[in-house]
Amino acid sequence: MKRKNIIIAITTFVVVSILAIWVCSRWQVWFHNPEEPYYHSQASPHRVLLTFGDGKELSRNISWQADSVLRPSYLELVLLPDGDTVRVNAVGEVFRSRSGVAAYYVARLRQLQPVAHYAYRAVTNGVASRWYEFQTYSEHRDSLSFLYVGDVQDTIGGLANRFLREAIHRHPQNEFIVCGGDLTERPIDENWAETFRDVDSICQTLPLLNVTGNHDYLKGVIMSLERRFSLVFSYFLDSKIGDNQVYSLCYGPTQFFLLDSNRELPYLLTQRNWLEKQLKASTARWKIVVLHHPLFSMKGYNNLIQRWMFNGLIEEYGVDLVLQGHEHAYARMTRHDENGNAVTPVYTISHFSPKNYRIQFDDRFDKFGISSRYYQTVNIKGDTLTLATYEVYGHTLYDSLQIVKPSEQQAKVLDYGVDIPEFMEYTPQPGSKKDQAYAKRIADYVQRHPERVKH
Repeated sequence: MKRKNIIIAITTFVVVSILAIWVCSRWQVWFHNPEEPYYHSQASPHRVLLTFGDGKELSRNISWQADSVLRPSYLELVLLPDGDTVRVNAVGEVFRSRSGVAAYYVARLRQLQPVAHYAYRAVTNGVASRWYEFQTYSEHRDSLSFLYVGDVQDTIGGLANRFLREAIHRHPQNEFIVCGGDLTERPIDENWAETFRDVDSICQTLPLLNVTGNHDYLKGVIMSLERRFSLVFSYFLDSKIGDNQVYSLCYGPTQFFLLDSNRELPYLLTQRNWLEKQLKASTARWKIVVLHHPLFSMKGYNNLIQRWMFNGLIEEYGVDLVLQGHEHAYARMTRHDENGNAVTPVYTISHFSPKNYRIQFDDRFDKFGISSRYYQTVNIKGDTLTLATYEVYGHTLYDSLQIVKPSEQQAKVLDYGVDIPEFMEYTPQPGSKKDQAYAKRIADYVQRHPERVKH
């Protein structure tokens, strides 16, 4: 009996020691929040952002930041070319972060005309921003085009603004931008400033639709999302369900469903109920879900709870496309039926960040991309959705497919990316065992699928 107790004690000690070492090794990743340097909000309107509003195609919200106390604020809106200037009152709120205070404002536009061109500027305490312009499109169309980016998380002084400008220039048909979360590196003011440099002169003209990512949260035993996230992406102010950042937008022939995949199980259950009600009620021809964590991970068995919560609904209610981020590489997965035919939903994982992560090469995926940055264009016209993926360096086409969905018929997925070689060159850091192991994993994948890879 004594010997048995000694064995139990030793085993317990070893297990606890291993667990303690593991927790210590992950402490920074799980719980450390970088200090936020002190900041002072400038008095004039700045960080202006154009987003969507109440979930209807012609609604827009325009948010901005000005001063650290509330001042009289409004938006001046002009219907071009020669309309009168209309004043739209703004609602303000003061937010105090860990190291500073700023006042945020939002003007809600709910009476916009279709197929119209507008100019606007934000005014706080008599001081105005520069003029910006945006346009609206005809309602009840069977077409639309938008640009999708995964994680941006640009470094201070990074290149995201240049790459976004180039992408918009090459694809001028895009009507708005969708981001799969982690647009900002960390929830501190200097990173928010970098985010607004990234979207400067872009997302004041094209609306930005963004979901929450894990980098948007403050770390802790229970993560928390600062109020300023919703004050910037102001459609969440009215669309949240409890403490869940969810939002649905009906636009042309498509309905978008935005989820917050960062939350704990009780919150995910609430989101599941919301998603099911939204999908049941949807009459949209096309359905697109956007969330941060991939339901089918490139890194093994991650995100199983999110998959368990949402994927059954996504398949049951005919979602066509699932746009995801988080894993800092590119992958596309197309489901197949019992006869081997490619069917919807199509799942993509993408990122726009200077950081690249090591991934697994699960054969469930049809396409991979490493060591680069990517964006997608989605074009819908009638019964066809075209998804194209581009590398930012040279804006070369990296992947392409079409979903064809005639009325009352099963959707077909046409894979054109199979004819575009994957780029799998990788240079490991000298002396890095993890890099060496990753290089070996890449080589194994290339050996399994030589037909996919650029030689």
